[in-house]
Amino acid sequence: MTMEQRQDHEQARLWNGVAGAAWVELQATLDALFRPFETRLVAALADGADQTVLDIGCGTGATALALAQCLGAGGQVLGIDISEPMIAHAQARTRHQRTRAPVAFLCADAEHHAFEPGRFDRIVSRFGVMFFADPVAAFGNLRRAARAAAQLHLIAWRHPGENAFMTTAERAAAPLLPASPPRAPDAPGQFAFADRARVRLLLEEAGWRDVAITPLDMECRMPESALEPYFTRLGNLGRLWPSLAPDLRERLIATVRPAFAPFLRDGEVCFTAACWEIAATA
Repeated sequence: MTMEQRQDHEQARLWNGVAGAAWVELQATLDALFRPFETRLVAALADGADQTVLDIGCGTGATALALAQCLGAGGQVLGIDISEPMIAHAQARTRHQRTRAPVAFLCADAEHHAFEPGRFDRIVSRFGVMFFADPVAAFGNLRRAARAAAQLHLIAWRHPGENAFMTTAERAAAPLLPASPPRAPDAPGQFAFADRARVRLLLEEAGWRDVAITPLDMECRMPESALEPYFTRLGNLGRLWPSLAPDLRERLIATVRPAFAPFLRDGEVCFTAACWEIAATA
């Protein structure tokens, strides 16, 4: 098995296991938390446009549904994700959430899926493109699925050092847990697109042109009551949580929760998400 195959397998295992289940469980919280990014992706569309749009790493469907509500009746949206539980949840949402344009969801790996060539006018993603084992191959596959002059519009995380909120739980919990191996900066994961120069090169190598990568800082909020479920279900700590003994869980909560004090304000958790906004043309 090659390194890329091992990474593909690990991502599929993760998102069809504990991580996928957590995102389904916390769907409402996460939708609200990341709505500013959804709004930005939707705002780039002309209202009522009859476009065919692909949402990469669509998760439980919030962005795809919002896009479908913005498009005209002649448009359509396809959301794709490797997580079966998340796609099932997204499909269930379509049964009670009407949209102006049709929306469909597909459980598949966008890196390898055989899309119809030249199908999409626009390809978007909210934090869904940092997990490819071979990003050049993945974006080459997406380039072939795009029509001539189609637009690519992505949002991805900048460096973890600029995203203190996202690393607080892991840093606070570290003294109570076995040491983890150092994370390779370019390995598939939340911060794999932190290096702007690398992202530009891989997109250009995959055949995209007019690549523009600009810093994007967005204010995110959630109720303070959602904080404990957030850090015990998501991220590296969330992945370990099911295997931890009850007494260790109690110690971790007592240690980790106070570490978020700088982000608490008037009953809310508030932080600035430091991201890249990435645009390119097919």
